[in-house]
Amino acid sequence: MVLPIAMGWRHLLFANWPVDPAVVAERLPDSLTVETYDGRAWLSVVPYLNVDVRPRGLPASVGVELPELNLRTYVSRDGESGVYFFSLDAEGVLGVVGARLFHRLPYYYADVEITETDRGIAFTSERRHPGAAPARFAGTYEPIGDPFVPEPGSLAAFLTEHYRYYTTARDGTLRYADIDHERWRLREVAVDIGTNTLFEANGFERPAGSPICYYGRGVDITSSRNRRWK
Repeated sequence: MVLPIAMGWRHLLFANWPVDPAVVAERLPDSLTVETYDGRAWLSVVPYLNVDVRPRGLPASVGVELPELNLRTYVSRDGESGVYFFSLDAEGVLGVVGARLFHRLPYYYADVEITETDRGIAFTSERRHPGAAPARFAGTYEPIGDPFVPEPGSLAAFLTEHYRYYTTARDGTLRYADIDHERWRLREVAVDIGTNTLFEANGFERPAGSPICYYGRGVDITSSRNRRWK
């Protein structure tokens, strides 16, 4: 049995592009349904820092730090909403291998760096995973304005307030885990993305227009074990 985990998420950018739901649906497992907001599906690029990553129940002092970048969308199964990851790029070979084997998540090893600068957060990632499609990201993001808690039913809540992820095992069976954390306190954010090839690496055309973006300073989370859909 895979142990549940605990960690902190810090300095998150939620960069979100609206797309035709059919574009997303054709790349999902048949067991999942695309969730939409105002008739549009969404692809989100999310760079951030994992801190104190450890099995749940152990003290934070034994945890490790792992910067991460993912491309995700929003789905449901039998009315249960969640996140579906197309890819997750992260540092740490052991962490990537463990996430692939035990949590059935599509992690890829990458050189990732996240730093605080006078222009906000600078984040770069270059995938180094053997045999995987190349993927690069480089950008900066700086929170502005006052923190706010997204209103239920708002676009900001739709794009951030999810408490389950779905994934598929090698045999095609659907699996999921539940995530617990306090509600997000978001801020508006000034974003400059210089390089982003995550869409192409995952078989999507680059969405038109600028993303809708939010910044989250962070939350502490715990997850259930990854288990097979009933």
